[in-house]
Amino acid sequence: MRTALSRGYRTTSPRLSAASVSGGQVISNAGKYTMNTYARPSLVLSHGKGSYVYDTDGKEYLDFTAGISVMALGHGNSEIAAVISDQASKLVHCSNLYHNIWAPQLASDIVEATVAAYPHGTQGIYAKPASGKSPARVFFSNSGTEANEGALKFARKYGKHVAESGVLGKGTSEALRGDPNLKCNIVSFTNGFHGRTMGALSVTANPKYQKPFTPLIPGVQTAQFNASNQVGAFVDERTCAVIVEPIQGEGGIHAAQVDFLRALRQRCDQVGALLIYDEIQCGLGRSGKLWAHQMYPEDCSPDMLTMAKPLANGIPIGAILVSDKVAELIKVGEHGTTFGGNPLACRVGCTVLGHIAKPEFLKHVQEAGVLLEQELQQALAPFVGKQVVELRGDGLLRGIQFSSDPTPIIDLARDRGLLLVGAGSNTVRLVPPLNISFADIKRGASIIADCVNSHFSRGQHP
Repeated sequence: MRTALSRGYRTTSPRLSAASVSGGQVISNAGKYTMNTYARPSLVLSHGKGSYVYDTDGKEYLDFTAGISVMALGHGNSEIAAVISDQASKLVHCSNLYHNIWAPQLASDIVEATVAAYPHGTQGIYAKPASGKSPARVFFSNSGTEANEGALKFARKYGKHVAESGVLGKGTSEALRGDPNLKCNIVSFTNGFHGRTMGALSVTANPKYQKPFTPLIPGVQTAQFNASNQVGAFVDERTCAVIVEPIQGEGGIHAAQVDFLRALRQRCDQVGALLIYDEIQCGLGRSGKLWAHQMYPEDCSPDMLTMAKPLANGIPIGAILVSDKVAELIKVGEHGTTFGGNPLACRVGCTVLGHIAKPEFLKHVQEAGVLLEQELQQALAPFVGKQVVELRGDGLLRGIQFSSDPTPIIDLARDRGLLLVGAGSNTVRLVPPLNISFADIKRGASIIADCVNSHFSRGQHP
């Protein structure tokens, strides 16, 4: 006879609705129970739909932050919700002790979509192995910073491999074979942002983020972004990797120049170093291409590519796309994760990538980006060269650089129902959902123009 105990523990969940808790209560609990690591305005978001989010008081906001470039398909997406619900009822997590259906499917989708979107690629992640294997493979993580940590770790092992193989010329090879650990240096760039964990922080050259946590990992050198003439001085035989964003996001929406990326690719080949592109913010359709580096010639291609933010439309996930020559060196047990590659996140990733990779989707991003640029250029023309330094960006990764701190503009926009986010170099970052309508693009640009006009008409300077 089965007892009540044999039926197992039956769970019940408390139901918490937006109406049952006030914004003030939420903010009070946050101050009491969570660490004080974020500067946030006094509003509490409760739900969203499309390009809009709503606070606990019912106020509507047009969202030009998209969770910092995350919500590619918008908020409350019914297709994504259905996929999450269906998969959650089947299998959320099983660890990497076992295979699951969706991780290899998403890995295949990433590789195939990347190659299809850039058919003329022949270097790095596009180099086709003689054996006919896939040109690249994927390692799944849980976030962007974790993806960058993995890429840096893989580069350290690759550096040892190059040092031990003796391919860099007699004198250099003899020195490195004597101590393969010498080939361990990593080069990153000014205004770059790669994450907050220790390795990623070490290659994020911003004293505001780094200083409280020094000493950081050794062997990291910082060079000037877009300074092609400095590449040879910083990237040498002791360099194992160079990490760079093709379009810097957090640093202020700065695009790499073709000659700069080409010089990095050539120098990395000369000294046996890996070129890592951090496309966590600028990748997966944000630039109007599947990957931002696909706007550049094929001789700028990376050996590794890191991604995260929009891949599962808000479900935590990250990934490293790794060229075959690197993947072959990483053996069982040399890297791992508990949650990375879980079936829930990967199934959602398959759905999201299935949309983003479509030519018609990318065409929409390109057209929306052009429209946003045109609307801003027209509306802000009286201020350009004065209070507005520059408008820049590609696709729906746009920036408005002001002559000084733009926080008052961001605050005023929020009061008027538009969410914006700042970036480095006194820049306001514009990163709405990628499927935003043209009407909402115009509405957002209009609110920005009204805020700038209102602010400066009072004789204020951001």
